[in-house]
Amino acid sequence: MATNSELIAKWCEEPAPLLSILHAFHDRDGFITEEALRNIAVGLRIPLAELYGTLTFYHHFAREAPGQNAPRVCTGPVCRLQGGLEILKELKTEDAIPMPCAGRCDDCVPVLKGHQVFTGRMADKLKVHLTPLPPPYPSSGEECIFADIREPHYNTIEGYQHKGGYDALKNGIKSQTPTEVIDTLKESQLAGRGGAGFPTGMKWESVLNAPGEPKTIVCNADEGEPGCFKDRVILDYAPHLIIEGMILAAYATGATRGFIYLRYEYPETLNTLERVLSEAEESGFLGDNILGEDFNFQIYIRRGAGAYVCGEEGSLLNSLEGKHPFPRNRPPYPVTHGFENLPTVVNNVETLAAATQILRNGAKWYKNLSYDKNLSGTKIISLSGDIQKPGNYEVPFGLPLKTLLYDWADGPYEGRTIQAITSAGLSGGFIGENELDITIDEPSFQKVGAMLGAGGIMVFDNTRNMLDVAHNAMEFFAEESCGKCFPCRIGTHRLTELLSDPINTKSKELITEIGSVMKATSACGLGTAAPNITDSLLRISS
Repeated sequence: MATNSELIAKWCEEPAPLLSILHAFHDRDGFITEEALRNIAVGLRIPLAELYGTLTFYHHFAREAPGQNAPRVCTGPVCRLQGGLEILKELKTEDAIPMPCAGRCDDCVPVLKGHQVFTGRMADKLKVHLTPLPPPYPSSGEECIFADIREPHYNTIEGYQHKGGYDALKNGIKSQTPTEVIDTLKESQLAGRGGAGFPTGMKWESVLNAPGEPKTIVCNADEGEPGCFKDRVILDYAPHLIIEGMILAAYATGATRGFIYLRYEYPETLNTLERVLSEAEESGFLGDNILGEDFNFQIYIRRGAGAYVCGEEGSLLNSLEGKHPFPRNRPPYPVTHGFENLPTVVNNVETLAAATQILRNGAKWYKNLSYDKNLSGTKIISLSGDIQKPGNYEVPFGLPLKTLLYDWADGPYEGRTIQAITSAGLSGGFIGENELDITIDEPSFQKVGAMLGAGGIMVFDNTRNMLDVAHNAMEFFAEESCGKCFPCRIGTHRLTELLSDPINTKSKELITEIGSVMKATSACGLGTAAPNITDSLLRISS
């Protein structure tokens, strides 16, 4: 067993060491002791009080026994209605604790024990979780990211290359300039798939042109939005798509280092990523002198520890740097002042996977995947809740929402009707039953006061109490608020209180006023998005 000093020395040799050091101690002892914390503070020259504040910000770092061995039960918006609360009660004898949405809404209810995830509807019938593949594609069109994901062994380098894997990288390095690579992405009109929707080609171009080195590529795999689980299936079954996308981004921007920031609740995915990185390096696609060219790029995995706000790029970068993961003020933006205050690309998993396919097949091919000629490409929708066929569906932009809900996913359970759905996970708020005649694209969702965002859709049928659902959602935002700005810190708690009782005229006015202040003055997307829950609840209830 490594000593405290040995663990600290080992990880201090690599960039962004703090998270790795904390995980090393947590894995070794099952929790992080006072002695270990003091040793880390000295070794990294971080004030002890600051380090303690950072450590306790993350949900999954335990400070005492049973620590890591205590079962953590998902009580997210879907799982709490599918048996999560009952399982939590039954496992209390094992010191079980609740955790927010664990990204397995298509296979309820997840229970995390150590580094193993189990799922089931009853505590005595939990089974080892295996990530479900996407359902067979029900359309006559063509998928982008999921095109080959159901092929056997696609998550190995042999299976990936058999379907054209790394061809885009070979072609890019051997016959295209960085600017030509970027121009293809710009022509495709690919925008960020994590929720913000910023044009990917413009982001890469900004980093290419920004002064300062070394430049960095960050894959945001901290998929913490409740109801979103699309990144997990890509990482588990098409991981080389992500690796190739990061390497292409590095070539296009001049970056020499990359990080995959992986959410804590995906322990099996960590093993997959470690394997595929070794495969890519052994095959000459990663490391020094990639494909025999003067091009060096290395990727490091950094595992989060359970903090919703770290999905926001500024918080993620602060977390990587070992700082308290508060959101950053903008401007400046990460493209000029990112990791270690240097030019940085931060892209979501789905974005990088799509970029790889675009650079392999061309911009025109990607644009033609959409149903609507005014839109470009596809979007992966994580569909869950009171629906017969939950799962990940890659849909062409412009597909009618009801086609997904009723034709592809077979609608609600027999004898029930859809009362409402959420959009953008929770961040987009609710869409009522009478508002479902829209298409799946951002402009259409915005017309009904919602947003598509990251693409998580949770379905609630007519047996659910929407006030209770909204209260639970706002309780989540209140718990996950980083506390940096008072509109969000106080506003989410006040809205949670107001949703504890039936809404009347007076509380409705107060809810609306608090939400308006939060949207106008909060420091990051959590505070500006949380009022979408209350605004949309009032809309669909009126």
